[in-house]
Order: sequence, then C-alpha cells, then structure tokens
Amino acid sequence: MTSPTLTVVSGGPGTGKTTLAHALAHELGCPAIIRDEIKQGLVLATPGYQAGGEDPLNYKALDAFFEVTGALLRAGVTTVIEAAFQDRLWRPHLEPLTGLAEIRIIRCTTPAAIAHDRIAHRAQHSGHRAAHGDHDLLEAIAAGEHSLDSWVPISLDVPTLLVDTSDGYSPGIQDVVKFIRTATQTDPSTIKSPEE
Repeated sequence: MTSPTLTVVSGGPGTGKTTLAHALAHELGCPAIIRDEIKQGLVLATPGYQAGGEDPLNYKALDAFFEVTGALLRAGVTTVIEAAFQDRLWRPHLEPLTGLAEIRIIRCTTPAAIAHDRIAHRAQHSGHRAAHGDHDLLEAIAAGEHSLDSWVPISLDVPTLLVDTSDGYSPGIQDVVKFIRTATQTDPSTIKSPEE
C-alpha cells in the first residue's frame, strides 16, 4: 500500500482556510479535520465555558487534532487538515507526520483588508465562533497590537502551493486537487505562487 496524502491547509486568520479545506476534502473524497471544529465540540461539552484568557480547551483541541490526524494516517487514510499552522507553534507537531504520509501544504493568502472583513463578518454573524477569539482579534487589530500580516508560514521542506482566496480560488479547485495528487513528482523548490 502506498502512503496516504496529508494536505495541510494553512494561512492567517480570515484567509479562507476552513472553506477551502472542506472543498478539497469533498473533491478528494476524504475526511477534513478542522482544529476550530474540534474546539467547538469541546465547548459544547463544557458547561459554563467562558472564552478568553489562557484557554485550557486550546490544548485539548490541539491534542485531539493531532491524535485524530495520526490515527487516520496510521490507518492509511488520505486526509485534509486545517488550522492556522504558524511555524513556531505547529511545525514540531507536523514534522513527525512526515513519516506517515506524503505531505502537501496549501497556503491560503488574501489581502489584509479582505481578511479583516471576513473576521468581522463571522464575529457578527456566527455565534459558534465566540470560542475562537474573533472579537478579541478585531480589538487587537484596532488597537494596533496585532497585524494580519504577522502570520509566519510553516517552513517544512515539502511541496507547497499558494492559493489566493480573494475572489474564488486562484489557482482553481481542480488545479489545487491536481497539485495534491501529483506533488510527489514535483520538486518543492519549483512550486510557484499564483502571482509569480
């Protein structure tokens, strides 16, 4: 049996990661494991949960996320996973998975103004997002304490594709799926962003 493929959908807040991850999993016909959805499930099972501060559910969600991902890969299941995946925090958890699967990284990008509008929209219209700090993030941006351009991408030496999510997807979904399926034959250093 060949190794399963692990597609890592990454990007800063508001770059369209979750929507793209679900779309890719649908096209590939495989599971999508979404970190924030795991956390929301924990919130639903935690009476009296209050968001903010040093949230202990973040650690439980992280552990569950990688336990589920590892179990699927060890069983030979091709999988799409999605989370912010800032390099310093996430690379140590992703590196051990390189022995279980062929890894592809999809890096979602969009201008900061579009990302900001998306975060504001979901903070206002999506009640289940309260556990994920959208309001706090917007306040930090307004106060000049956070920049949406400060996100640091994963530095794993694996095939990586930039996808602009500003208006649909560029490259398109079928091209992203083709990249996922064929990246083993591609030198990672030759992968280009859509604007190059």
